[in-house]
Amino acid sequence: MQRKAYVPGVAALLAAVLAGCTGGSGDGGTTDDANPGGTGRTTAAAEPGKYHTLPEPCGAISRGTLDSLLPGIEEIADDEQREKAYAGEATLTFDTDRKVGCRWKVESASAVDRLLVDFERVVSYDSAVSDDSEAERLFARKEDAADLPEPSGSASASASASESASGSGTTPSAAAGTARPSTPDPSASSGSPGSSASSAPASGSASAAPPPGDATADLRSRLLDGLGDEAFLDDELSSGSAAEQRTVTVAFRTSNVIVTIEYAQQPTTVGTVPDSGEMQDRARKLASRLADALSG
Repeated sequence: MQRKAYVPGVAALLAAVLAGCTGGSGDGGTTDDANPGGTGRTTAAAEPGKYHTLPEPCGAISRGTLDSLLPGIEEIADDEQREKAYAGEATLTFDTDRKVGCRWKVESASAVDRLLVDFERVVSYDSAVSDDSEAERLFARKEDAADLPEPSGSASASASASESASGSGTTPSAAAGTARPSTPDPSASSGSPGSSASSAPASGSASAAPPPGDATADLRSRLLDGLGDEAFLDDELSSGSAAEQRTVTVAFRTSNVIVTIEYAQQPTTVGTVPDSGEMQDRARKLASRLADALSG
């Protein structure tokens, strides 16, 4: 039988094809997109946060602001003790680049006032998650822990309650689950510490929302607008064997920094209730100043 002739050109062509199929990326080629685990594919790192440092907390509040928040500080007769009160006390921290704080406590003849200011700079350790996104997640957790009450019902809900009440023969306020006194309370508009406006319901309470037009509706724990990227206010009134203590917390986030203010007042006279509106106003003004200082 006659044998077939060997063709060198065919062998050379096969070798070239095989070399092309098995070649690596070392020749400057890109990794196949069908291989998501290939080293040639890169993922853009998430944006870092705006803030890389934190302010010195005990020096972040002016003396004038401390005079407003801690009225008894000006009553301290001893110069050295008064200067110590203004200086505050730094909170314990293990990383001043990430978390700092300062606290003040001043006793006067009428009350004991406490103030805590805390700054936290959030850094994400996940290259796919930005510092801002991580700070937003942590702030949402902080807001959930505050257990803010649900906002008051909408106008349509109020109208529905009124219609339901008219059909049942009850008053709209009774249908909404709110009780109104049969006679007005003369102390309600006096502005005294024991007035109804001063003793707004503590946050997280299960009581019904105040009726429309009630002044206490503006003093409930709530979300705040126009302060940083997001903010909330929590107003707690604690009762015990001693005088009642009110604690107003204002927390806000701006970029990757979370600021928390805790302002507490406990009167020395049993039965005296700290004024909610006054304390909230002071805490919100301080928060606004700190937010402006961070932005500036």
